[in-house]
Amino acid sequence: MDTIVTRFPPSPTGYLHIGGARTALFNWLYARKTKGKFILRIEDTDAARSTKESVDAILESLQWLGIDWDEGPYFQTQRYPIYDEYIEKLIDSGSAYYCSCTPDEVNAMREDAKARGLKPMYNGKCRKRNLKKGDNTVVRLKTPDTGVTIVKDIVKGNTAFQNSEMDDFIIKRSDGSAMYNLAVVIDDLTMGVNTIIRGDDHLINTPKQMLIYMALGADMPVFGHVPMVLGSDKARLSKRHGAMSVGEYKTLGFLPDAMINYLVRLGWSHGDQEFFERTDLIEKFDLEHLGRSASMFDTDKLMALNAKHIQSKHPEELADPLLFHLKNLKIDAKNDAFTQGVIQTLQPRSKTLVEMAQGAAFYYQDPVSFDEKAAHKFLTPDILTVLQNCANDIQALETYTQESLEDVFKKIMEKTDLKFGKIAQPIRVAITGTTVSPGIFEMLLALGRERTVQRIKAAVRFIQDKV
Repeated sequence: MDTIVTRFPPSPTGYLHIGGARTALFNWLYARKTKGKFILRIEDTDAARSTKESVDAILESLQWLGIDWDEGPYFQTQRYPIYDEYIEKLIDSGSAYYCSCTPDEVNAMREDAKARGLKPMYNGKCRKRNLKKGDNTVVRLKTPDTGVTIVKDIVKGNTAFQNSEMDDFIIKRSDGSAMYNLAVVIDDLTMGVNTIIRGDDHLINTPKQMLIYMALGADMPVFGHVPMVLGSDKARLSKRHGAMSVGEYKTLGFLPDAMINYLVRLGWSHGDQEFFERTDLIEKFDLEHLGRSASMFDTDKLMALNAKHIQSKHPEELADPLLFHLKNLKIDAKNDAFTQGVIQTLQPRSKTLVEMAQGAAFYYQDPVSFDEKAAHKFLTPDILTVLQNCANDIQALETYTQESLEDVFKKIMEKTDLKFGKIAQPIRVAITGTTVSPGIFEMLLALGRERTVQRIKAAVRFIQDKV
């Protein structure tokens, strides 16, 4: 069997959106599963709308997702000589011809056909005129007048298109640039692409592209057209359904592995399994289980899946991604044992890295800023002695472990006849400034003995200053 070669060809007219990322993922997974080749191609022939900023954003998003490519990125604007070479072959073989009809003439032909109850299309006026290249000539492909072109689609099944309803479409503009359908075919042909997985909005282009393949006598690639991604209201996915670009999800604190996991489930299934690691996906992905129905994007499901991926990671794996979000909070931190310990306390309850960064902020902020309500309720004169004893007893510990900390709390509870919560909550406020935090012991261990004692003593001074 030939090596599988897939590709992803985004247009650099904006950011990488969810639907495009899913298309890239399907092609990448299939190439990796089959030990094939994945090619990245930038379709930048729309000069008016294509920008370097969009190219950079697309590349950055793919890199963040971990979708790497074996060849490319190729740029269509650098490949015009190749397109011209194949257009000449089509002209020389009689499969294409020069046309001098003006846009107004073509519009008149379409209106005439429409008036006669026919499909509005070019009438083939220049097909047999054997025109030479001129200042305003275009090149048209000579399409069959009869028969059908059948798209054999591994996702949708067979779709038949009547050749009589396809006019001799333009493959080269009068300014010398190649049309989209021609450029795509030549790119795929010369790059050896033999498997094309793309959105079903491209299905209308496929019969035209197949006619170009046939005119060149080239082997047909495998086509698979996947349904679009819809919003929760079953309308086409748009900004009102949430973030659209992949880059936004990085900013919102999602993990690339969670995005990969969620995107692949928007149109592919493996039994009832929902959670996938990246290596798991590469092993199990296939084309047979790509769905025929449109998928609905659900931010809540993505959030839940992101939480599971956060919980599944080793703290060391989360440290660098978390630093990005801590930096956004103007917190200077490092990927060290302290940060990894902080992460461990927050993993069970963090749905996003933004949430984790916000929850981690108190660990790095000295002195602690006390929430007014929390301080008024829990940092009171009657708890002063308890806090002093806690600080002294923790300072005097031979070993700083959960067991030794539990012993400190038990002794104070016995001495004061206070319940655990009556001690733990003032300590929590002293340490964090608020009443919400990870578990008291795991938090104290992550913070470390020195910082713990310093913060409790600072709370003592705070109370004393109030008295």
